[in-house]
Amino acid sequence: MALRPKIIFSAVFLIVILALLFVQYYKQSRAVPIRIGILHSLSGIMAENEKPLIDTLLMAMDEINDKGGLLGRQLEAVIVDIRSEPDHAAQEVERLIKEEKIDVIFGCGTSACRKAVKPVVEKYNHILFYPIQYEGLEQSENIIYTGSTPNQQIIPGVVWALKNLGSRIYLVGSDTIFPRTANFIIRDIANAKGAEIVAEQYQPQGANDFDEIISQIDELRPDVILSTINGNSNHAFFQKKHQAGLDDIPIISFSISEKNLAISPYTNVKSHYAVQSYFQNLDNPINHSFVGRIKQRLGPLQPITTSMEASYIGLYLWTQAVRSAESTIPALVYKTISQQTMKAPQGIVSVESSHHLRKRILIGQANSKGHFDIIWATDHAIRPIPFPAFRNRSAWDKIITRLSNEGKTNAVQ
Repeated sequence: MALRPKIIFSAVFLIVILALLFVQYYKQSRAVPIRIGILHSLSGIMAENEKPLIDTLLMAMDEINDKGGLLGRQLEAVIVDIRSEPDHAAQEVERLIKEEKIDVIFGCGTSACRKAVKPVVEKYNHILFYPIQYEGLEQSENIIYTGSTPNQQIIPGVVWALKNLGSRIYLVGSDTIFPRTANFIIRDIANAKGAEIVAEQYQPQGANDFDEIISQIDELRPDVILSTINGNSNHAFFQKKHQAGLDDIPIISFSISEKNLAISPYTNVKSHYAVQSYFQNLDNPINHSFVGRIKQRLGPLQPITTSMEASYIGLYLWTQAVRSAESTIPALVYKTISQQTMKAPQGIVSVESSHHLRKRILIGQANSKGHFDIIWATDHAIRPIPFPAFRNRSAWDKIITRLSNEGKTNAVQ
């Protein structure tokens, strides 16, 4: 009987030691950083557009870390330069998942990149946040699309143009996936509305030679140009159009932002329009604060684009889902991500079950300062419809396969 106190003491001592070891292990595991994979271009033809998205994500991560981090852990960025090459993006995302053990991926600046990465994140049941407005016709359990869908950009933009600018339309775009698919959708709308597509022309991604296209526009004199030209090619197109004396023909751009505007002072800026879910000039307290923090970090001349805002809100929506799931494991985050809503710089956004965002539609008119003044807006967030309702899902799947193949030669977006 005398041994019993010793046994009890030994058992209690062992339990205390095990408890202390568990606490130490728990603290150490909580101290391990949460690794954020950032998959964007720092080189190649998309670098100018994508580097600000990296900067915005890093700003959001610093904000979260300064407030104590996430689940008691700091966020750590693992940045990969995908070099504006879809195949390289696919290789790098697999390396991030298998070797770098990242917890989530933010990135891809083009549709071609997203399509290359999609089967990889699905293979490993991981999660990608994609921040670019896009052609729709896609839905994945492993991708959160924080950019606009066709019914949040292309379709309302065309309807507004037909009502306010005229029914003779000239289509011009980069020879890649998004422009070809967007223009297919635009043709459907034009046919339904009795409008006329006078021509449809493409130039390779990054091209600066628009002489033949400008000559054709001068000859046809359309009511409006609908442009899906991407990136810096817009500079050359705008300049050639101005030099040809065509400032009176308005342009609505679907792939332009303040970053690409760069309209010379002598150009008639009133003829330039864009359709997005966010513009820097939005007048509300949350946006004023967001713009101020960006300017403080990146400089007063940094234009703030819709994709920067989409990157920013994507990271915050993910952190909310992680807190709800009490875990960064993708399979658990999936279960809570569609419950997330936040007050964003553009207004209230929410994640739908399709993994697209309910968000606003804005039409902006360029001003002499290189920004957009908002001339039309929805008063609330619009439900995303990635597959436009005027065709069934099977028909859209066949169309996107064909159009994707047509755009592969120069496919960057």
